[in-house]
This record gives sequence, C-alpha cells and structure tokens, in this order.
Amino acid sequence: MFSVQVSSTAQARVFALRGELDYESAVQLHEAADQVLGGTRQPVLVVDCTGLEFCDSSGIGCLVRIHQRLSAQGAVLRLAAVPASVARVFALTGLDQAIPVHATLDEALGASGSGPVPGSDDGLSSLRSA
Repeated sequence: MFSVQVSSTAQARVFALRGELDYESAVQLHEAADQVLGGTRQPVLVVDCTGLEFCDSSGIGCLVRIHQRLSAQGAVLRLAAVPASVARVFALTGLDQAIPVHATLDEALGASGSGPVPGSDDGLSSLRSA
C-alpha cells in the first residue's frame, strides 16, 4: 500500500513516501502535490524516499511533472534517502542527474542552492516522455 505523508519544516515541505510508486499510486502523489503546491509557497519540496520500495515509469513521470511545476514557480524539488533499488531506476533514467538527490532528509533540508534555473535546460529533456 502506498502513502504520502505531508509535513513542513522551517526549510521546506516534506513528502514522505511509503510503499510502491506505480501507475495506480502516482495519482496519490499527484493529488498531494496539487494540494500543497496550490497553497502556501515554500521554495523547497523534499521527497523523502526512505520508505519507498519501488518506482516505475509512472512514478518517474509524476516526479518529473512536480519538478517542472516547481521550477516554473522558482522553487526546487530535492530527493532524499533513496533506497538502492530505487536509486538504480533513478540512475538508469537520468532522474538523479536532473533532480538533486541527497543521502539523508537532514542533508536535503540543509542543502543550499536551488537547482536548475527556471526556463533553462533543466536536464529533463530526455525524461519528458516518461
């Protein structure tokens, strides 16, 4: 079973993912992003992947869309604590080159820099069809 727990810190909004991010569960992540991104603006969204067991192309596509939406708003998406099995998928697709990946949630929350500049080549041109 997939779940998204949303919380806030002084530095960012945090989405803690649990379970398998696939075609059916990507809808939940998309809905959570719509609710959060449509409300209060914070410059950083961290996706805590500690509890993420699996991610398929639908999950990758959802993360790409969230990244693009945040970039358009001048905000940034960071990934944290990605398990090895999921990290391999992110590496194979190039997602880890386009979206900053941090070893821990604390590291992601404390990271400086905002990632790709909105309107620039955000490194996702090869991922847009995901």
